[in-house]
Amino acid sequence: MNRAEKAALQLQAVAVLRMLKETRTYDELADLTGLPAGDLNRYVNGHVLPGVERARDVVQGVGRDALATELESRVEFDDEGYVDNSGVVFDQSFLDLVAPVAANTLGFERPDVVLTAATDGITLGAAMASYFDARVAYAKKSKETAVEEFIESRQRLASGIELTYYLPARAISAGENVLIVDDLIRSGETQELLLDIALQSEANVTGVFALISVGTEGIDRARDITEAPVGALTTFDAD
Repeated sequence: MNRAEKAALQLQAVAVLRMLKETRTYDELADLTGLPAGDLNRYVNGHVLPGVERARDVVQGVGRDALATELESRVEFDDEGYVDNSGVVFDQSFLDLVAPVAANTLGFERPDVVLTAATDGITLGAAMASYFDARVAYAKKSKETAVEEFIESRQRLASGIELTYYLPARAISAGENVLIVDDLIRSGETQELLLDIALQSEANVTGVFALISVGTEGIDRARDITEAPVGALTTFDAD
């Protein structure tokens, strides 16, 4: 880890602590993190940065648990099992905190391109791309009129509906590292199409990440396709 990466990790830990402090006293924050209340006060108020090891512990440990809990409180399910995650995907500052936590806990290799699906995956894709200093590309269900060449991935679903995604061919080059992200994974059909697009591009898949997994079917499906790390920030029961 170079100097810039260490500084970025330290700042990310401060951002996580500031989010947690919004609903806690310093004593409560100390109980949660195992760090002295006085040190936490100095970190939160910007007087000093935590050391690298402390920063890593905050981001990888308490950070993931805290963000998962916050995410769960913002997600709603209707009577038919449809997910309303607008309280998450419309909050860019929250997604900016998710990116380093996901990267550090799941061990994704730094990508050249973050690939997602339009439209709800775009804000998460932007956050992940910003964290990694990578490009973001998103596949759509329709072709751009001014683009001549596309990578196309098509699949007939169990319901009989045909799902197709298109990505401009120049969005990903052969040999590039690609991280696939999406806001939600349930059956894994969308992620399978995105993985197929990456493979058609002759790119290297560095991981598959979703904010929310409903059940484990989609996660398992992605793991059957790629040996790269696959995970979600939080998992809800499919029932």
